[in-house]
Amino acid sequence: MRAARLIKMVLLLQSRPSMTAAELARELEVSERTVTRDAQALSEAGVPVYADRGRAGGYRLIGGYRTRLTGLARGEAEALFLSGVPGALREMGLQDAASAARLKVSAALLPSLRDAPRTAAQRFHLDAPNWFREPPTPELLPAVADAVWDDRPVTARYRRGEAEVERHLEPYGLVLKAGVWYLCARVAGQGSFRVYRIDRFTAVEASGDRFERAADFDLPAFWEERAEQFARSILRAEVVVRLSAEGVRRLPHAVDPLSAREALAAAEGPDGTGWVTVTLPVESEDVAHTQLTALGAEAEVLAPASLRERFAEQAARQAGLYRR
Repeated sequence: MRAARLIKMVLLLQSRPSMTAAELARELEVSERTVTRDAQALSEAGVPVYADRGRAGGYRLIGGYRTRLTGLARGEAEALFLSGVPGALREMGLQDAASAARLKVSAALLPSLRDAPRTAAQRFHLDAPNWFREPPTPELLPAVADAVWDDRPVTARYRRGEAEVERHLEPYGLVLKAGVWYLCARVAGQGSFRVYRIDRFTAVEASGDRFERAADFDLPAFWEERAEQFARSILRAEVVVRLSAEGVRRLPHAVDPLSAREALAAAEGPDGTGWVTVTLPVESEDVAHTQLTALGAEAEVLAPASLRERFAEQAARQAGLYRR
């Protein structure tokens, strides 16, 4: 365990000019004291790890040291070939480059690991779009992807409702969510980051210049924050619902999972009949009616009265149909 950690520490220092103790501790998932001990152990073993003192200090390798401990274990090789998403690479125009890279890595593997690409591909496959949907590949996606790779600003025309607007953007990253491509970009001259659907772009023209990326921008963290903000922003109404034990189990599958979890966490325990009452954030009464219908007799709407009346009328119509 420690040997693997020491190798990882050397590889981290080899890939960067220097790293602080805190950065190494975070990457290695250990304490800073353990980082200090490991650095000392590497130094005693002949690896030239140098510690810079002071507030801006850190650890670095000196003398252009390069380790040869770069061989891949079987699990590492198989994980490497799982890292690509073939459909997404094809849509961005990177299929040929990815194929060439996989061939080069395969050729560099030990003979005993040459079957890693095949064993990984036959065991795991990612199919990103939802069921019963075949979202078309946005025509301008390759052009946007090129601008993202090269850090080139773009002038883009974007459909907003019935109108088109023009934006000067610094494209930071692409996200594929449920088969839909999104661009995370900074609006030039404003400093604010926004999210755009690629299929709403009608024109994209890249600049010959390059922009300087913000060093602290974290695409996964940014997307997670914006996705949660969007999910909360559309939940503008509330309904009060009684749920059976089966209704509690099925609720996260019928409505927004985040609002379901929060509603269930805030609810009191089951009543004398085993039912739980929750206050559930929803997009609208119409959406709530559609979603909660899927729970059938496992849910009873208590409020608002207008929604409860809709369910009562629906139940009466259905009862009449089946009585006939």
